[in-house]
Amino acid sequence: MCWSATADLVAGVGVAAVGVACVTRVRDGRDLPLAALPLLLGAHQLVEAAVWHAGGGDGAATVAWAVMSLPLLAVWVPAGVWAAAPPSARRGPACALAVGLATAAVLAYAIATGPVTAEVRRHTVGYLLDVPYPPVLVAGYLLATVGSLLLSGDRRLLALGVAAAVGAALCFALWRLEFVSTWCAFAAVWSVLLFDWVRRRPAARRLSSRTP
Repeated sequence: MCWSATADLVAGVGVAAVGVACVTRVRDGRDLPLAALPLLLGAHQLVEAAVWHAGGGDGAATVAWAVMSLPLLAVWVPAGVWAAAPPSARRGPACALAVGLATAAVLAYAIATGPVTAEVRRHTVGYLLDVPYPPVLVAGYLLATVGSLLLSGDRRLLALGVAAAVGAALCFALWRLEFVSTWCAFAAVWSVLLFDWVRRRPAARRLSSRTP
């Protein structure tokens, strides 16, 4: 989420460009899902630009935003970490992936049965979706996404996980205040850090078997 349609559009194009750079630098096909994550984040920003232009509501752009940010990311991130990890270091990411699949199933059902609505609130967009046991789902979502990075055994992905945790907390606090949404800036920084991970992978094709 960004603070305007223009900011979302610019951020989306920039993050997607980093995603293209990540994908072109991949040397091992198992790294591709995680390397392609900035492409998803960039598309996510572009979809929200459409939500801004529509003035919120419950249209196709709002539903697409919810699908990409909730069930899809809950599975994509842990699956990408699991795919990149060597067999000896896959137990932690596998547990995170299992939690992500369960969380995504509930979120996908909630989206399918809807409604999903968006409200423009000053410099932010608020999304409304009725889900059961929100604290449980939030915990499952964070365990699947941030947790998979923290359990990866790779020090650069561990740093990404820490950055994701800190950034998510900051973005959420500013969003709750309806001051400004900073998710797009965080996504850009996170994508650059992921590019650095991809760039360094040729020297070490597999994640270390160490646990953080």
